[in-house]
Amino acid sequence: MTGPALGRPLDAYGTSRVSRLRPATHLLAHADLHNHTWLSDGAGDPELAFSSMRRAGLDVAALTDHAVFAAGVDDVWDLPWVTRLSGIDREAWARLGRLADAADDPGRFVAIRGFEWSHPLLGHVNVWGTETFVDPFRTFDTDLSRFYDWLARTGDGAAGRGLASFNHPGGRGNLLVFAGFELHPAVVGQMAGLEVFNKRLDYLYEGVEGGDPSPLVRCLDQGWRPGLIGVSDEHGTDWGLPDGKGRTGLYVTGLSRAAVRTALADRQVFATRLRGLRLDATLDGHPMGGAVRLPGPARVRVEVDVDRGEPWRGRPLSLQLLTSGERMPAVVAAGEFAVPGPDDPLPAVEVEVDPARTPWLVLRVSDPAEPADSRATGPWVPWGSAVAYASPWWLEAG
Repeated sequence: MTGPALGRPLDAYGTSRVSRLRPATHLLAHADLHNHTWLSDGAGDPELAFSSMRRAGLDVAALTDHAVFAAGVDDVWDLPWVTRLSGIDREAWARLGRLADAADDPGRFVAIRGFEWSHPLLGHVNVWGTETFVDPFRTFDTDLSRFYDWLARTGDGAAGRGLASFNHPGGRGNLLVFAGFELHPAVVGQMAGLEVFNKRLDYLYEGVEGGDPSPLVRCLDQGWRPGLIGVSDEHGTDWGLPDGKGRTGLYVTGLSRAAVRTALADRQVFATRLRGLRLDATLDGHPMGGAVRLPGPARVRVEVDVDRGEPWRGRPLSLQLLTSGERMPAVVAAGEFAVPGPDDPLPAVEVEVDPARTPWLVLRVSDPAEPADSRATGPWVPWGSAVAYASPWWLEAG
């Protein structure tokens, strides 16, 4: 771990970067991987975005302006009403690359260029780490198969291929919810993220009132294996500054683009809306975001590490272990705990699971002192507002 940013034991918010559940070679970095400027439909000057996010205390930031139909154009008219409709063109893509390269400061701050593939019905997908970009106009189909085929061809091998995320699932521009999250096996490894927090919204509940399954259930039950992320999806001019908007925690071995890519690819990520929060979890010692093989029905132990600095020590929180359900996830275990101090035992819960019936588990942490989402019903109401989601464990028999 190099550079002063991750070399300090505390982050910009006073939280320890060291998880009590993993080696100190992997430290917490705070990220916002979804932001816009007036190069598409944002309000802010792209020249100012990365510096704003760095000043706000983020360690990792991405600009991901919309790609709509101008990927084959060198330079559309430089007018906001045009770029709002067209998204980025080739010159804007090159400019984003120059800005990211200028802001990238290995060991201190990671700046990433990306784009948001933006279909008005099928959905929006962020892509990071590619040399080129594409838009729905050039990958038009009744599903996402042509886009997924393009994604699979990016890079010069598995280590260099682009990574992507399902954005605001079931929300705006997503009437068809990624064609029902239809599985495309060739890119399961590259679809590294599912936004469970976007802006201030908790997408666990999206569409449920209308009778649809929760996007979390729908995505994971289809066989996708994303990490769970939070993003600000900032369209204003105060990138990184507002509290209460989505952000992502990454466990990285250094502040570099390669280390960030590894954390995303390995699903060593969690989603939150709180600045300075640390969350980590293991299932029988297996880190979040991975597969766990069980011989059959078994009793497993989930340990939880959560911290937000001294003011949160002793704060009462709730936890829920979620798995596949009809609309909302089924809750296989729930409990209360107090945020531990550095020398206190970690919270833990044990539960019986059968990989044949429980294909995945997700840890959700909530604050019963904060009002639940207005769409919450039943036990979700007293559990309060979601604090964070850990990336899933996928349970496999054998």
